[in-house]
Amino acid sequence: MIPYEELRVPVAGGELAALRWPAPDPRAPVVLALHGITANALSWGAVARLLAGRATLVAPDLRGRAASAALPGPYGIAAHADDAAALADALSPGRVVLAGHSMGAFVAALAAVRHPGRFGPLVLVDGGFGFPAPTHLSADELMTAVIGPAMDRLSMTFADRAAYRSFWQAHPAFAGDAWSPEVDAYIQRDLTGEEPAMRSGCRLEAVRTDGVGLFREEVLSAVHELPVPATLVWARRGLMDEEQGLYDESRLAAAGRPGTAVRAVCVEGVNHYTVLTGDKGAREVVRALLRAAP
Repeated sequence: MIPYEELRVPVAGGELAALRWPAPDPRAPVVLALHGITANALSWGAVARLLAGRATLVAPDLRGRAASAALPGPYGIAAHADDAAALADALSPGRVVLAGHSMGAFVAALAAVRHPGRFGPLVLVDGGFGFPAPTHLSADELMTAVIGPAMDRLSMTFADRAAYRSFWQAHPAFAGDAWSPEVDAYIQRDLTGEEPAMRSGCRLEAVRTDGVGLFREEVLSAVHELPVPATLVWARRGLMDEEQGLYDESRLAAAGRPGTAVRAVCVEGVNHYTVLTGDKGAREVVRALLRAAP
């Protein structure tokens, strides 16, 4: 783990917590990086290391997660987009490169649309292109279909940090050499409470609101209305390391990617998590960030 600074930035309702990995050169570009629906700022640890000081990386704990868990609602993709703009205002007078993983990619796209002129090029990591919700599913059924295992984890308790580590090490996405000290720090940042009943710090209400919000028309259309160029770095494999990932060439075509200005880069041999937390995926993310930086 490379060292980082802890920040607190005023936003609607309180302060947003963020981590900053500063570049030695104050003239270096600034990258604002947004995590996924039940993740936290340290999911960007491998990217920070591989950037190697060529850019300043700032990653918030989004509203309702980790050190920002106390921030009240309203939640939703638009609220996160506005928080990202407030954070960008505090970071730099100029445009910042905006990146997002999974849900964070949808937030990034909407932030660019809602706040044109605030952000430079975007890097979307295994997210940003979505599909309308099936009309026959209730909100609860929809959330179960999309992030059922993650939702289950939010209601679980763990005897101690070692038990939480064991839970994650058994996850198919982190099998074999996918586990690292950076992944360990990332998952441990999520844990709160006292032994023997520790639990995820993600607020269930925030996760439910954000998950349903991913299917709002304003969110689905954002990637098609971007005022800046973007790169999508997508994983061949899925959330549980299954062969079918969130995207493939036919799904991206169905989502209208060829009709946008979004460049797509597939990373083979990584899944929805390791496209960000593993070195192979993180290197592609870093290449995209440096290509996007002014």
